[in-house]
Amino acid sequence: MSAFTIADVYALQIIDSRGDPTVEVVVVTEGGGVGRAATPAGASRGRYEAVELRDGGRSWGGRGVSRAVENVNKFIAPAIKGLESNMYRVVDRKLLELDGTPNKSRLGANALTAVSLANVKAAADTLGVPLFQFLGGFKARLLPIPLMNLINGGAHAGNELTFQEFMVVPVGADKFSEALRMAVEVYKELRKYLKEKYGPSAINVGDEGGYAPPMKFVREALDALVNSIRRAGYSEGTDIYLALDAAASQFYDEGKNVYRVDGKELSSEDLLEYYRELVDQYPVKIIEDPFNEEAFQEFTKLRSYVKGQVLIIGDDLTVTNINRIKKAVSTDSIDGSIIKVNQVGTISESEECIEYLLNSGKKAIISHRSGDTEDNVIAHIAVAYGVGLIKTGAPARGERTSKYNELLRIEYWLGDEALYAGKLKLL
Repeated sequence: MSAFTIADVYALQIIDSRGDPTVEVVVVTEGGGVGRAATPAGASRGRYEAVELRDGGRSWGGRGVSRAVENVNKFIAPAIKGLESNMYRVVDRKLLELDGTPNKSRLGANALTAVSLANVKAAADTLGVPLFQFLGGFKARLLPIPLMNLINGGAHAGNELTFQEFMVVPVGADKFSEALRMAVEVYKELRKYLKEKYGPSAINVGDEGGYAPPMKFVREALDALVNSIRRAGYSEGTDIYLALDAAASQFYDEGKNVYRVDGKELSSEDLLEYYRELVDQYPVKIIEDPFNEEAFQEFTKLRSYVKGQVLIIGDDLTVTNINRIKKAVSTDSIDGSIIKVNQVGTISESEECIEYLLNSGKKAIISHRSGDTEDNVIAHIAVAYGVGLIKTGAPARGERTSKYNELLRIEYWLGDEALYAGKLKLL
């Protein structure tokens, strides 16, 4: 027995930022280390994601997670007590063995994710180092560029915008804290712009803290961002880029094989041309999920058209699944992939995906979910693996600001050792 030996594990049901129940797990080591982690949930989910276990029935509108909590307390806790928390890949393998399904449907990805993350936090606490340093070592010092979602659409808002996320990407800063300030200043100017143009209701916010104005067309949102960047005193395409999460599976009609965008039905070729027009007209640097989650060929075609100008990123396409990521890389479909631990279930599986992407010369973007919690673990994951990019919403709502504030703390903790990814011109 050592200080890292897992002494106690327990789970409870808490609520996320949408008021839905989720799983929180606490892991305690013999050395007194404590790790607490909660699983987020997405509104826009790929069909190949690991499976959340929900209770069904009338309580909590069917969204309860008491079965997943029971699985932690009844099956997982006894099986991992006595294991060494710092040997987190061994702990994760035990979790996968206990579940025994390819999609985590027996115990639930929401149960496994919370246990896996709580375990590495407990190990870091036992060692007395920040989580990013436990996972990434003493070389970990790169603060990520925030892809800040300032206008919400699609499944994240109650407006008519087809695309799900309209983001600003502050690259023209020397430090993460400066980049955050730049993006917040744009957010404040956007608030003024939307209120002037659309009225007070336009500054209501969506799931990720971005505004959800009564817009109908993609170009309206992009124009609003460009205007706000300028009003804040910055230059679009130099100081600040734009990024889009189309989340195309959400507006794809599989039966008719068309995409519904801006009130029109577009074929894949039409949509490809639409993207080409957008990147010619606006300083868009990243497009996430431009086509549906099976459209590897269309991803490849768009990527060949915008190569060197725009990064094409998979999310529903790749779902933090190493086999789908390998397929996307081998078919030249992506420049990178979104990484969400709860899409796959464990930190070690996520680590495998990150390392494969980086070793292949691709981007790994650490991401929150639209239904998130105050857990700030993704800030540490982004720094630990030096990915240089993070998505965690607008600078509003506690579940979003918790990640930004933790990155500020990490920057302060690192002091002069801290390095900002924007300064390295990673985009």
